[in-house]
Amino acid sequence: MKESGRKQGAASPCAACKLLRRRCAQDCVFAPYFPADEPQKFANVHKVFGASNVNKMLQELPVHQRGDAVSSIVYEANARVRDPVYGCVGAISSLQQQIDALQTQLALTQAEVVHLRQFIK
Repeated sequence: MKESGRKQGAASPCAACKLLRRRCAQDCVFAPYFPADEPQKFANVHKVFGASNVNKMLQELPVHQRGDAVSSIVYEANARVRDPVYGCVGAISSLQQQIDALQTQLALTQAEVVHLRQFIK
């Protein structure tokens, strides 16, 4: 019988409990989202948000929304580790600049196509 992503009675703690050096209970809120074989995933989340805060956030959410919340938390934590000042905003800003440059390039190319079509006719 499986529960919370771990076998009942299994001694192997999830990545969160392993990092926090505590016993991983059957109802561990972290176990389904932070498997033991992905320790860096929780390490970054813990470094940026703290285990207690993440625990509180997850406890306040319905179970069906927790997976998406963990994905967002992990993404933001990884972005903060890479860029402590801007985090996700830095990535979004960089992507927006790329979009703007590509839109400008597309507009110039479209204008050139219109110009060249005048010579073909």
